[in-house]
Amino acid sequence: MVWEDEVPAEPRFRRAQAGVPITKRGLPGMPVDMDNDDDDTGPVRARPRRFGEEVKRPWWRPVTRFGRILLASAAVAVFSVITVCAYALTNFLEHDARFRIAGTTNIQAAGLAQVSRSDMLPVFGEDIGRNIFFVPLKERRKQLEQIPWIEHATVMRLLPDQIRITVVERKPIAFVRQGSQVELIDANGVLLAEPPSMMSQHHYSFPVVTGIESHDPITGRRARMEVYQRLVSELDSNGRHLSDQVSEIDLRDPEDARVLMPEQGTDILAHFGEDHFLDRFQRYKAHIAEWRQQYPKLAEVDLRYDQQVVLQMTDGAHPAKAQMSQLQEPSAAVESPKPSPARTELRSESPRAVEKVQPRHIQPKKPVVTAHPSARTSVKAAKSKSAKSKVTQKKQAKHTTKKTITKPHRTATTG
Repeated sequence: MVWEDEVPAEPRFRRAQAGVPITKRGLPGMPVDMDNDDDDTGPVRARPRRFGEEVKRPWWRPVTRFGRILLASAAVAVFSVITVCAYALTNFLEHDARFRIAGTTNIQAAGLAQVSRSDMLPVFGEDIGRNIFFVPLKERRKQLEQIPWIEHATVMRLLPDQIRITVVERKPIAFVRQGSQVELIDANGVLLAEPPSMMSQHHYSFPVVTGIESHDPITGRRARMEVYQRLVSELDSNGRHLSDQVSEIDLRDPEDARVLMPEQGTDILAHFGEDHFLDRFQRYKAHIAEWRQQYPKLAEVDLRYDQQVVLQMTDGAHPAKAQMSQLQEPSAAVESPKPSPARTELRSESPRAVEKVQPRHIQPKKPVVTAHPSARTSVKAAKSKSAKSKVTQKKQAKHTTKKTITKPHRTATTG
């Protein structure tokens, strides 16, 4: 070759077979695209344009300058027509009388049971006579959900001039006593006011819940209602509807559900705690007759302990503690230990009863026994007789001492 100093010892194709790279420079008279197309491992190279070959253009791109100007003008005209049409359509929808809400008859509502249309229509008072496209649906939905009985609301536009409302109302699960008034409450702790006539028509049958006030935060009311729902669900889990035997539940302390149980003309306050409600209820029902027979003045039963039950009396007597191992026997001995902090807290409301908890003449390890009035009078009479006898004995002793002293004195004077 002209550019090589020495003639290679081997032909060029043999050097390629041996792995020697071939230079990319072509030989004179050799085509430019003379590459090995069979080798697909390398990068794909664009084929260079040959001399005299025409360049392919897209069908929409004009070749001349006039064509490019014409294409740009057509694009601007189409965009202008679309903008004008959109503006005209918007103006038509906003100002046409067919899209205005004529009156309250154009507002439809579904799912109303406790909420009446008169309670709901004031929310849409500003929308009467307004174009339907200018009604703020999200704001109206929030205003509807502020009504206590409405839990969730959906507001939709129905062309040309209708508004449709779908309401999901709250479901009451208990009565709430606040002073002399009785209201309803749902699972989220929302108080629901309803006239007594409407309550009688719906025939509600719920326990009465106390310890929940209207000024309490919604989170606190929701936590108390969760305790109530767990209690009722456990009592009704076996299908017997044991919650029907509960008349009132005090939820002031969410960790101690105090249940008022009616028992033969009287009410017994049972402390169920915050869990194991069904087991404690069954334990109460199994032994309440025995406890009432031993303690006719039984007022409270604390079932929160595993191995014992604390009994509280109505006359402020010392609380009795019954061991769980002794509850199986009908004649179980009952001890009266020191008052627990929970019992002291319950008796702090009546200071007079607290003073009478441990009288001096009663031993601390014996149950309090109330004596009959006739027995008390007989004891007083016996005490008075013994006192009189002691007084007479003292007088006699003094008289004898005087005699014994005077006799020697007289003998001494005579001598």
